[in-house]
Amino acid sequence: MASSSLFSSCSLLSLHLPISNRTPSFSISPTSPIPHAFPSSSQSLRIPRISSPISAIQVEQAASASPSSSRPPPVLPFRVGHGFDLHRLEPGYPLIIGGIDIPHDRGCEAHSDGDVLLHCVVDAILGALGLPDIGQIFPDTDPKWRGAASSVFLKEAVRLMHEAGYELGNLDATLILQRPKLSPHKEVIRANLCNLLGADPSVVNLKAKTHEKVDSLGENRSIAAHTVVLLMRK
Repeated sequence: MASSSLFSSCSLLSLHLPISNRTPSFSISPTSPIPHAFPSSSQSLRIPRISSPISAIQVEQAASASPSSSRPPPVLPFRVGHGFDLHRLEPGYPLIIGGIDIPHDRGCEAHSDGDVLLHCVVDAILGALGLPDIGQIFPDTDPKWRGAASSVFLKEAVRLMHEAGYELGNLDATLILQRPKLSPHKEVIRANLCNLLGADPSVVNLKAKTHEKVDSLGENRSIAAHTVVLLMRK
């Protein structure tokens, strides 16, 4: 009984403690000044109000209406871009990786030659430059690009890079596929990629990994690639 009374007394005591003895809680809004001291006992504690999310369209509309939208983009000393691509593997197609025909019982089903590595590199360069992706510049709805060599896309991306005043700082790419093993072909692929980029081999890195027999990549039903590029101002 004594312990129960003590617990009740402590509970009642905690309810009547002045606010200054409790853990402070602040409500912060984008326009509120940052508090520099604990609230006094006369201040009430407020629950922060969560504002409704802003859509990307609203952001774009606000940016286009802003007077600063007519300003030229900033000249950055370097730019970073990431590219990703994935293609389904089907019998009856050639497997082209980095512009090299790799012997395999299936290849990439795609509108062009389905070169997952070059597509990925193109998207990384375009992304670093803040340009539309490969599907917008070379749409698969245009018959002109049906069966086209992906080296055409990469050469255009490199041209745009130089036109913008940048050059390749370095590139790191990872291929993900279960089969075939790329060890015998990696250096040939890398050398051709360097040639297409006009880059020294010391700044171009290529890795290949399996997918541990997990999902379509691990079941030899697809192939994927990731690429990160660093572009340097000339």
